[in-house]
Amino acid sequence: MDQPAVPASNRKPLQILVLGPDEGWHADRLRSAAQAAGHQMQFARYETLAASLDGKGRHRPGCSLGTLESFDAILTRTMPTGSLEQITFRLATLHSLIDSPTVVVNPPRALETAIDKYATLTAVSGLGYDVPATVVVQSRREAMEAFERLGGDVVVKPLFGGEGRGVMRVQDPQLAWTTFATLERLDAVCYVQQFVPPGGIDTRYFVIGDGVWGIRRQAREGWRTNVSQGGQSVAVPVSESQRLLALRVARRIGIEIGSVDVLEASDGLPRVLEVNGVPGWKGAATALQIDLAAEMIRHVEVLVASRRNEFADIMEPTSNCSPFARPTE
Repeated sequence: MDQPAVPASNRKPLQILVLGPDEGWHADRLRSAAQAAGHQMQFARYETLAASLDGKGRHRPGCSLGTLESFDAILTRTMPTGSLEQITFRLATLHSLIDSPTVVVNPPRALETAIDKYATLTAVSGLGYDVPATVVVQSRREAMEAFERLGGDVVVKPLFGGEGRGVMRVQDPQLAWTTFATLERLDAVCYVQQFVPPGGIDTRYFVIGDGVWGIRRQAREGWRTNVSQGGQSVAVPVSESQRLLALRVARRIGIEIGSVDVLEASDGLPRVLEVNGVPGWKGAATALQIDLAAEMIRHVEVLVASRRNEFADIMEPTSNCSPFARPTE
């Protein structure tokens, strides 16, 4: 499904910053799509984010390339690990741009929710959609109680993380005890989710603005469907009810670009499993035969045009000042 395009007569070259690595398949596709649309794209790492306040209260969030508000749009890709202080600061720096003319895609609040699997499922449940039964606890004893309560067949996952890393199916009580003991020693929470049969197949709905594309993912071996874990993808049509589900979930989380994973269960009831706010699309692009990076750039154009209209009265150039800085007297 195509995004509503910005009329060519209104299209101006954009300055786009990507927060994330400047090499690799995804970076190359984004760079090519931006260049094809006539925009300039640069890359900076999250580790270079910085901020300052001058004596007159002007806030200057920046990075290795200069001030962040000098860009029309910032695309947030995978944030590297860091200390609690570092992660909090990076997100706070992005939060400071929310009321500025610079568009942040996806916005920090959406990233915070999507990366937290339990927060995501709580939000999805609030919309009335089914999710797998899930328990999150902080001790081995309570995790074992959850293991028994959920039928002795569970999936244990990191609360944060993606691409199937650190995910395991546990059916044996002794293995469960060892797993939960290890997590407790690491000061990690125990995210315990009931296994939903048959396993090994789900549908990923890739969302870009109002566009939704469906990819059925099937495990080559075992039950994990992630392409990074060997899963295979094939394009599938998206019904109107499926499209509305994906869009409602995406809007609830706050993502403009992302994916919604839905399990196909033996009982016929679909269950929303996860929402990804920083999705990879290599497997999806191959299955769909669509340039998803180009779709993303088109949607960024729409978002920037909308934001420019909102800030039309304060977008006149100023000398070395943030466009949303406090006026000098």
